[in-house]
Amino acid sequence: MSDDSKTRFSDRVGNYVRYRPGYPDELFGYLESELRLEPHGTIADIGSGTGLSSLGFLKRCHRVIGVEPNKPMRMAAKSFLGSYELFESVDGSADATGLESRSVDAVFAGQSFHWFCNEESAHEFLRILRPGGFVLIAWNERLLNINRFHIEFEEILKRFGTDYEEIRHDKFYLNEIKDVFKTDFRVTEFDNKQTFDFKGLMGRVLSSSYMPSENSPMFDEMRENLESVFAVNQEKDRISVLYKTKLFFCKF
Repeated sequence: MSDDSKTRFSDRVGNYVRYRPGYPDELFGYLESELRLEPHGTIADIGSGTGLSSLGFLKRCHRVIGVEPNKPMRMAAKSFLGSYELFESVDGSADATGLESRSVDAVFAGQSFHWFCNEESAHEFLRILRPGGFVLIAWNERLLNINRFHIEFEEILKRFGTDYEEIRHDKFYLNEIKDVFKTDFRVTEFDNKQTFDFKGLMGRVLSSSYMPSENSPMFDEMRENLESVFAVNQEKDRISVLYKTKLFFCKF
């Protein structure tokens, strides 16, 4: 896991907490009803960030160990999830979690997985996983062409994103996961969405590390473009960003 990937969100934490998409309740229900993931088990949430994915497990009485190398993200997670006694945040990375061997019932990775999709991380996942446990990878795939707003929103990200084309990770492919774990994964998907006023949509944009920050010379022009897109497409001063949440899973 590169140093850049560990630190590039440090100045985005506030917007990340408030405006990044979480994972739908249906996903966590599926883990219990279809995969028989038992309550009270221990989940290692790798690249746990501000705790968006950890929250879904904590609501279902799982113990969650959030493994996160970025200190501002860890501090935000502790603040966000501080009322949950079953949450623990540790300083670690995907290829060096610091957890004991065979100590968790499932290893979960969310949107950060693209930063550490490699054999070193896969080996570490399997080291800490108990026999019969699951590796779970969830991915919010933003819909690009479903309507005018989504097309124009994507154009703004392409135009103003500093390295958007290089690091974009709205899509993730099953074969990439199979290649690093050397086994087959299954996949299912769920509908997901966020609904924003303009302030929220702006926050969603600013939560992405590749977009200009408020002190960037490109910020004002980007904001004007986003305001225009919002004004044309909003309904009752709200706009919805639509996703397909994909869940990749395998029992080991």
